[in-house]
Amino acid sequence: MHIRQQILLSIILAGVSFLFDSGEVHAQRRRMREVKPIEGVKVGAFDAEQQEFFNKETGLPDEDVRGVAIAGDGSVYAATAAGLARWNDDSWAPVSGLKGPALQVATHGEGVIAIAGGGVFEVTGTKANRLADAPAEAVAEDAAPALLGGASIGIGTPDGLFRLRDGKFVRDDVLQKLLGDEADVRQIVRATDGRIALAAQAGLFLGGEDSPWVQLFPRAGNRSWAPHDVRGVAFDRQDRLWFASPQGVGVLDGEAWTLYTGKDGLPYNDFTTAAAGEEGVVWFGTKIGAIRFDGEHWSYRQGLRWVPDDLIRGIAVNKQGDAWFATSAGAGVIQRRPVTLAEKAKYFEEEIDKYNRRTPYGFVDRAGLDVAGDKSSFRNLDSDNDGLWTAMYGAGECFAYAATKDPQAKQRAKDTFEALRFLTVVTRDSSHPPPAGFVARTILPTSGEDPNAEHYTPEKDRRKQREDPYWKIISPRWPTSADGKWYWKCDTSSDELDGHYFFNACYYDLVAETDEEKARVRDIVLPMTDHLIDNGFRMIDHDGKPTRWAFFDPQTLNHEQTMGRGLNSLSILSYLKVAEHISGGDEKYRKAYNDLIEKHGYATNVEFPKWQNGPGSGNQSDDEMAFMCYYTLLNYETDETLRRKYLRSMWDYWRLEEPENNPLFNFIFAARFDVPERWRRFWSPPQSVITDSITTLKQIPLDRIDWSYKNSHRIDIVPLGKHILRSRGTGHLRNGKCLPIDERRVEHWNHNPFELDGGSGGRILADGAVYLLPYYMGLYHGYILEDAE
Repeated sequence: MHIRQQILLSIILAGVSFLFDSGEVHAQRRRMREVKPIEGVKVGAFDAEQQEFFNKETGLPDEDVRGVAIAGDGSVYAATAAGLARWNDDSWAPVSGLKGPALQVATHGEGVIAIAGGGVFEVTGTKANRLADAPAEAVAEDAAPALLGGASIGIGTPDGLFRLRDGKFVRDDVLQKLLGDEADVRQIVRATDGRIALAAQAGLFLGGEDSPWVQLFPRAGNRSWAPHDVRGVAFDRQDRLWFASPQGVGVLDGEAWTLYTGKDGLPYNDFTTAAAGEEGVVWFGTKIGAIRFDGEHWSYRQGLRWVPDDLIRGIAVNKQGDAWFATSAGAGVIQRRPVTLAEKAKYFEEEIDKYNRRTPYGFVDRAGLDVAGDKSSFRNLDSDNDGLWTAMYGAGECFAYAATKDPQAKQRAKDTFEALRFLTVVTRDSSHPPPAGFVARTILPTSGEDPNAEHYTPEKDRRKQREDPYWKIISPRWPTSADGKWYWKCDTSSDELDGHYFFNACYYDLVAETDEEKARVRDIVLPMTDHLIDNGFRMIDHDGKPTRWAFFDPQTLNHEQTMGRGLNSLSILSYLKVAEHISGGDEKYRKAYNDLIEKHGYATNVEFPKWQNGPGSGNQSDDEMAFMCYYTLLNYETDETLRRKYLRSMWDYWRLEEPENNPLFNFIFAARFDVPERWRRFWSPPQSVITDSITTLKQIPLDRIDWSYKNSHRIDIVPLGKHILRSRGTGHLRNGKCLPIDERRVEHWNHNPFELDGGSGGRILADGAVYLLPYYMGLYHGYILEDAE
C-alpha cells in the first residue's frame, strides 16, 4: 500500500473506530453498560486432580477389571478376571475364599458384596463368606451383571432383576412384566430412604421394598422424555435421583425434574454407568471417557491423562471425591487434593529442574519419553524455538522475583539471561560467522551427532524447498562455535527475537539491580538491535542473506510479503522501544522507530496486526508473539496518539482471543490496556479477563505428559465454520468458549485451542512454563491475590 493511501486510511479509521472520537463516546453511552474497574481476585486452596493407574505390575490380580466399589469403611475393591482385590492405601491384597473371575462388586454395609465363582459373597477385609449361588443369567458368558448390596440384595441381568429371598435368588416377576422383551437391567441403586432405582433397556424404574415399581417419564418445562435404553442410575448424597440415557441426563429433586443434553453442556451420551460423587457431584461412565458434574460445571475425563481406558465399566467415589474406575486396562483413580497456585508453581519449577533443562546453560523445553508416559525414560530435545521457550520460562521467573523477592527466582532469571546471552555469543567468530548481533536458534554439543551430516544436507534443503517455496537453502545450517564445542543453528526467526526482547525487557526492569547487571543486558540487546538497523531491518545470516522469517523492512512488509505486515511491524517497533529504554534513551533507536512510523506507516500497520476471519482463524504462534510485543511496546510508549493506535489494535486482537481463556494473553491485555480516564467507563478489560485466567491456571493439569485426546465426537461442541481456513477437526463449546485446558493439549501457548483431537500418545513431557509465566505475571500485577487462609 502506498504511504499516502496508508495515511488516508489511518485518518478514516481514526474517525470511525474505537470510540476515540468524543461524539461516538456520547452515542455509545446510550447503548453500553458501564464497565467496572478490573480488580484482583483472592485465590485460596482448590482441588487439583491427578490420576494413578493400577495393573498387574502394580499388584492388581488382573487388568481386566469388571467393577469397583468402596466399602463403608472406605476400602476400595476391584473385581477382576483373576478374583477380587482390596486396596490398602499402598498395595493390592487378594480376597481369600473366592475362586474364578469376579464379575461385579458393590457396597454392602461396612464391606462389599461380590459375584465370583458362580456365587455371591459377602466380603469383610480380605475374607469372603458365600451367601448364595448366583443366578445363571448373571454368570452366563458375556454377562455384565449389576449388583445391589445392603438390606435387600439384588442382581441385574440381561434377563431381568433377581432378589435374594431365603438364601436364593429369585426373579422379580412384577418388574419383569414391566420390562417385557427389553429386560436387560444395567444398574440398581438404593437411596438412604429405601427407594430403589433401576436402569434398564426398557426405561427408568423406581420402587422399594414395599412399594410397587413405577416407570418414570421425566418432564421439565417444555421437555418431556420417555427414557429408553437407560444405561446408568444413581442417588447422590442428597438422595436426588440421576439417570443417564442416550437422550441425555436427568435429575429428580423432590418432584422437580431437570434435564440435560449437549445444549446444556453434557459432553457425551453413550453411557455405561453412573455413580454418586462427593457432596453435590455425580459421575457418569461412557464408552469414551468419564464425566463429572458438580451442578454447574461439566468435566470430561478422557484418554490416558485421566483413565486407563476410555470404556468405563464402573465408577466408585469416596467422600473426599476420589473417583475410581474399572476398565479393561486396569483400575484407575482421579484423586482430588487441595493445592494453592503457589504450591503448583513450586511443583512445576521442580519438575523443570528434573526433566526439562538441556545443556549446562539450562535451556528449557519439552523432553521426549522413550517409554510412553514414563518420565524416567526422558531425554532432552532441542527445538527451533529453544530461545523463545527459554525466554518465556525466564520471564516468568522475572515476574516471580518482582512479586516475591525470592532469591531463587532471581537466580533462575539470571541463569536464563546467561543461556540466552550465549545464543548471541556462540555465533561470534564461529566457523561461518554472521554479522555482529546475530542470535542463534539453539545449540547442540559437537560431542554428539553432526546435525549437518544427515538431517540438514543441501539435497534435503532442495527437496524441502520444492514442497515449501519459502524454505531457505543454507549450508551449513549448523555452523560450529569458535571453540569447536558447539553447533549453533542459524536461519533464526522473528519468534526467537520476540522472546529475547520480551525476556530482556523484563529482566532489565525487574531483576537487574546493579549497574553491572544492567550493562550486561545492554551489551546483548543493543548489538541485536544494531544488527537489524544496520541491515535494513532484516536479520542477515552467515550467507549474507536474510533469514526466512526475520524481515521487518518496509519493502518486504508494505509491498511483498504483506501477510506479515501487521505482526512484524508490531515486533520491530517493540524491539526499538526496548532498545531505546535499555540504552537510556539513545536517539539512534528513537529515530529508527519514528522513521518507520512517519515514513512507512508502521503504526498504521499495527492497527491491523493480523489477517483473521474471526475467533479460531488465526495462527496461535502469531498470537503469542503479538501479545509479548504489546506488553513491551505499550510499557514504554508515552505518545498518546500512538498509544491510541496500539490500544485499539490490542483491543481488537484480544476480542478474537477472548474465547480461548488464555491467562497469558488475558493478563497482558489487562496490564497494558490502560486507556485515559474519560474512556475507562466504557473501554476497560472486563473482570472475566481475570476470573477466566485463574480458572485456566487452576485447570492446567499437574501431569505435563502430552497424552492423546479426543473430543470430536462430543455433543456439546459447535464446529468452526467454513469461513475458517483449515476448519476441519476444530470447534468450541456452545457458549463460544474453547474447551477447558484440562480436556485438550497445552504444551505451549502456540497450540490451537480449537483443535478437538491431538496429542503425542504420551511421548512428550512438556515443561511447566506455560503455567509459570502467566501465574507470576498475574501475581506481580496484582490480579492474583494469594489467600493465606
